[in-house]
Amino acid sequence: MSSRRIVLDANILVRAVLGKRVRELIEQYGAEVAFFVPGLAFEEAERHLPTIAAKRDRDPEALIESLDRLRAVVETVDESVITPLRSTALARIGSRDPMDWPVVAAALALDCPIWTEDRDFFGSGVATWTSAHVEIYLRGDCTRAMLGQ
Repeated sequence: MSSRRIVLDANILVRAVLGKRVRELIEQYGAEVAFFVPGLAFEEAERHLPTIAAKRDRDPEALIESLDRLRAVVETVDESVITPLRSTALARIGSRDPMDWPVVAAALALDCPIWTEDRDFFGSGVATWTSAHVEIYLRGDCTRAMLGQ
């Protein structure tokens, strides 16, 4: 397994399906970085894509197929791994968005950051990257800087 890993929020999955940049980052760094999501994130993205497709005049089936292709690169964290951390994750995310507890729990279980555009994760005690800056982490620049390289 890669030494660098990151948990994706559902909004990153949706961005990977709808846009170009996020998908390119996942594809570019897929061999060097392990990407994870709780199963709930795939379910959430799949639930929202038909509505988004209708608003953007896109084929919902094509969007779902694109999401399914991400499953080859993005690994689902088993529920048995995150469930024991539910209380801890809920305490950290607080009332901001308790439905996101599985993402926090996955990051805690894997000891890695979260890639999200959702500000609800900020202050949860888990490192959080947005799409604007995540490539610093994906490239390993922050690791090299910490090692003085």
